[in-house]
Amino acid sequence: MQTITDLGLVPYITLREGEEPAPANLLITPEWPGKFPRLRYADEEREDRDVRGVLWARCSHTQRDRRGMPTGKPRWKLMHPSRQRETMQKLRCQVCVKPARTPLGFIFLAGPDDYNHDASSIITGQPPVCGRHVRAAASLCPHLDGRPMAFLAPSAPLYGVHGTLYGYGQDGVQVVATPDHPLPYGHPNLPTLLASQLVRRLNSFRLVDLDELLQELTRAA
Repeated sequence: MQTITDLGLVPYITLREGEEPAPANLLITPEWPGKFPRLRYADEEREDRDVRGVLWARCSHTQRDRRGMPTGKPRWKLMHPSRQRETMQKLRCQVCVKPARTPLGFIFLAGPDDYNHDASSIITGQPPVCGRHVRAAASLCPHLDGRPMAFLAPSAPLYGVHGTLYGYGQDGVQVVATPDHPLPYGHPNLPTLLASQLVRRLNSFRLVDLDELLQELTRAA
């Protein structure tokens, strides 16, 4: 019997071998009294910042295949920062990049022990999945362990970003902290943060069993 991996399916967001962080090339400006410090690239381009003006980590890309998908051996436990940002920003499926909205709402998956079952809100850096690729995502992602928590949500507003904080040290501009939790948009430390994951918040959702979800999707199709 062929498995999903045998068929060559790799989620779009998965980092590939050959995709590496770009040289730091970071500055903090302005550097005069009375001005707030701001992290930037020496050769910054418009796409280096997200819709809220936060600076993002650069990472190289492998060539795309005829379907427009990345090539190269997958590094299964890692997400490419710009592809994670793209799918999360546009609410696209993390596997196929098509619109993720289903007749039931948006589907977000999490590891089996990521959240309490009675949580009233969820903050997630995992992009949504479309109905077609729910089972594939659950099987392929090591973190989901084939038995994910599945959340159905009518909406998922932007919350903030995961990343690394920079400041001045003995070696010039350097890492000063890596927060355990994402910083919400509007946080005073965002001007000197280099983002690596876009995060959304689920305020209204329903926790469903994976098999139950697939049955509901079939009935709603």
